Amino acid sequence: MSTLTDPPKTAFRLSMLINDTRYRSLTFQALAFLALALSFVYLGNNLVENLRTAGLNINFGFLGDTAGYDISQRLVEYGNQDSHSRAALVGLLNTVLVAFLACITATVFGVIAGVLRLSNNWLVSKLMAFYVEIFRNIPVLIWIIIIFTVMTAVMPAPRAYRGDNATASMLLDAVAFTNRGVYIPMPFFENGLMPGQTLNWLVVLVVAVGSWFAARKINVWATAKQEESGVRPKTLPMVLGVWLVPFVIMMLIMGLAWEYPALKGFNFQGGIKIGGPLIALWFALSIYTGAFIAENVRAGIQAVSKGQTEAAAALGLRPGKVMNLVVLPQALRIIIPPLISQYLNITKNSSLAIAVGYADITATLGGITLNQTGRAIECVLLLMAFYLTASLLISAVMNVYNASVKLKER
Repeated sequence: MSTLTDPPKTAFRLSMLINDTRYRSLTFQALAFLALALSFVYLGNNLVENLRTAGLNINFGFLGDTAGYDISQRLVEYGNQDSHSRAALVGLLNTVLVAFLACITATVFGVIAGVLRLSNNWLVSKLMAFYVEIFRNIPVLIWIIIIFTVMTAVMPAPRAYRGDNATASMLLDAVAFTNRGVYIPMPFFENGLMPGQTLNWLVVLVVAVGSWFAARKINVWATAKQEESGVRPKTLPMVLGVWLVPFVIMMLIMGLAWEYPALKGFNFQGGIKIGGPLIALWFALSIYTGAFIAENVRAGIQAVSKGQTEAAAALGLRPGKVMNLVVLPQALRIIIPPLISQYLNITKNSSLAIAVGYADITATLGGITLNQTGRAIECVLLLMAFYLTASLLISAVMNVYNASVKLKER
């Protein structure tokens, strides 16, 4: 009786890189990569040689020079005698601020509009359809200018709050709405654990992250108990305790206080100023992108089988519960991928802030600093690096979230 044995392995030969299907694709990929790398090297050397011939050199030393211009809306301390790098940092933080706020509010607008567009109420459905068609078909730059113009024309001037003949009054004696912006109370710590308000707020952020992880552990524990016994323990008191108790204790120890805005001279002093350009840019990006998100939400909801809704209704769930507990969690798998693109669009569209005088990274580094120093190549390279890094970070975070909600096969 004969036995079958594996054929003897042949020694590797260079001809196998082309003739053997096991190596052929790798060979072509390596050659393509080599050709691409050589092309980049050639173009880079050509660029450097042309710059040298023109008497230009790439140098980022200008970032240490005095900026010489003021920035009204800022998250960190800054004066006109600070360096261009400090001004760029202020612009960078302003860009991150408006992009973060717009992403949150655009998501809220989009989810509400997307759900209500599928409402059985004819009027509500048509109103949401009108909102989507109007706002997504007009360029966002026009909405930024419209909102800024309306705000400066409708809101009262600060002098309207002055004296006994004031024609405007502060909301709850704490918030003032003016054509220059909105002034709100500013929280601060009288007995901070760390030197400086910024470090104290970082401590609060660390506590918030810790509370989030603790609340997540509680939900995981409750889910495990539910799988064992079929009954889910009540987690609301524990979650509230995890969030509230550490914050209340910390606020009492650190001495949380409020600085209220007050009219002094021709303008309000104290508190936090949310400038008109920031409000216009924030609101315009939110309503414009929210219209696109609404269509993503509508498509995701309609992609969920109607049998899911009918089964949930048969169990006695109300329509609101059906939407929150059954439909939306399944629709997220379809909604999140295009949602990533909308967040990226918000971040990049924030560069239109220069139209209303909001000092974002494009207005500071790519505008005033570039004009003062003449370092166009360096400024543009830094801008490209920032937007590329921001886009990659947003994509990475959202892809992680997308992986957590996608359907997991057993």
